This record gives sequence, C-alpha cells and structure tokens, in this order.
Amino acid sequence: MATVDISADTFEQTIADNDIVLVDFWADWCGPCKRFAPVYDKTSEEHDDVVFAKLDTEANQELSAGLGITGIPTLMAFREGVLVFNQAGALPAPQLQEVVRAVKDLDMDQVHAEVEKMKAEAQGN
Repeated sequence: MATVDISADTFEQTIADNDIVLVDFWADWCGPCKRFAPVYDKTSEEHDDVVFAKLDTEANQELSAGLGITGIPTLMAFREGVLVFNQAGALPAPQLQEVVRAVKDLDMDQVHAEVEKMKAEAQGN
C-alpha cells in the first residue's frame, strides 16, 4: 500500500478505522524529512496490512502541537487505536522494518490491559 496523506480532519478517523497505522509527521522545509520519505514510501509498499500515513506539520500545526510534536520527522505507530510507538528522527530502512514487525507482533490483549491499569491508577490519584 502506498502512503496516504492525512490531515487534522482525517487523523482520528484513520486511526479508528485501521488496525495498524504509522504516521510520519513531516514538513516540506525539513531536510531529514525529505531523506526519510523514500525509506517510508518503500517500506509502505512491503506491508499491505499497514496504513502508512503522512501528516504535514505546517498545514496541521494545531494537531501537531496537541500531539506534542517538537521535532520532525516524528514517527508514531498506532495499533487498535492505541499509540504504541513515538519517536522523533529519521529511521534507516532496517530500523523502520523492525518497528513495523514489533507493532505487528504486539500482544494487544496485554497492551489493552496495561492501558486500563494506567487509566485506573490515574483515576485513583
């Protein structure tokens, strides 16, 4: 699957409608973003079961700020609507493949249990 462009208007729906979503936060003026783009695009073609989304931080400044994006490129991975990976900086192809494999291999029952535990602890404080 090729990459898809998303925006503040489509971000939440994209995360909700797909099992695994990787989001590349980038800007046109960002040199490292431009170097990472071909790696991201090539990897997207190797994983039909993953949505590889791109979000322009300049065009979506409010959402980017709300998500705590302070450096670009930043890569976030969501599985079943849960943020499971968040890292600033361009990844080389082997590391990006490793992230995709790790996200696919997650035990989501355990992840959801951890999320519920953290919510319960936060409500108890």
